[in-house]
Amino acid sequence: MREVKEEPGSARTRQGPGGPCIPFHADWLRNILTVSGPAAEVERFRVAARGTGGIPWHLDLDHEAARLLAPMAALGPAARALARELREVLAIRHDRVLARWAEHGLCPLDLHRLIPVPGDILQLGEDAPAARRWLWAQWGTTQPLRQVRIVEENADQRRRRSGRVVIEFFSADWTPWPAIIQLRRDWPKLIFDIRPCYDDAAGGTDG
Repeated sequence: MREVKEEPGSARTRQGPGGPCIPFHADWLRNILTVSGPAAEVERFRVAARGTGGIPWHLDLDHEAARLLAPMAALGPAARALARELREVLAIRHDRVLARWAEHGLCPLDLHRLIPVPGDILQLGEDAPAARRWLWAQWGTTQPLRQVRIVEENADQRRRRSGRVVIEFFSADWTPWPAIIQLRRDWPKLIFDIRPCYDDAAGGTDG
C-alpha cells in the first residue's frame, strides 16, 4: 500500500454503528482495472465513467468561518472581519467547483458519475460519519480515486467488434470491491477484471 503524504502513519479505524471499522487515515493501494466486451459497450462505459474525479460535497460556510475565526479570535473585530472575507472567498471558490460538475472532466474512472452519492448524503458534508459509512458500504473506499489514468486501450484485433481498456488508479485503504460488484450489475455486457497491487513498494501519492 502507498501512504498519503499529508496523512502519515498506518490506517486508523473507527467502528460505525452496526457497521465495519472505517479508516480515519488513508493508505493508498494501486489497482489495475481491465474493462472488456463489445466495442460499442466499452465506449459507452468510457463516456459514462469520465468525470472530474471528485465529490460535490455540501460546504457549511458558517462552520468554516467559525473554524477560521477560532485561532485569531483574540484579535477582536479585525479577526471577525477577516473571517467574513475568507468566508466569501470560500463561497466563490466552492460555487466554481460545483459548476464544474456539469463538465465531463478528465478523470477516466469517476465513481461519483457511475455510482452517484445521493443528495441527502452530500448535504451531510465529507466529514460526517454517515457520509463516510455510505462511501465505505457502496464504494468500498472513503475517498475518490486518485492518479487515475488509462494505461492501455485497444480493440481486439482478432475480433473488431470487441473492445478493451485498462485503467490504473489508487484507492484509499482497499480495492473498491462494492463498486466493482455494482458495475458488474449495471453493465452486464462488460467484463470487469480488477487486480490489486499489494506488493508495491511504499511511497506517496500527490492526488
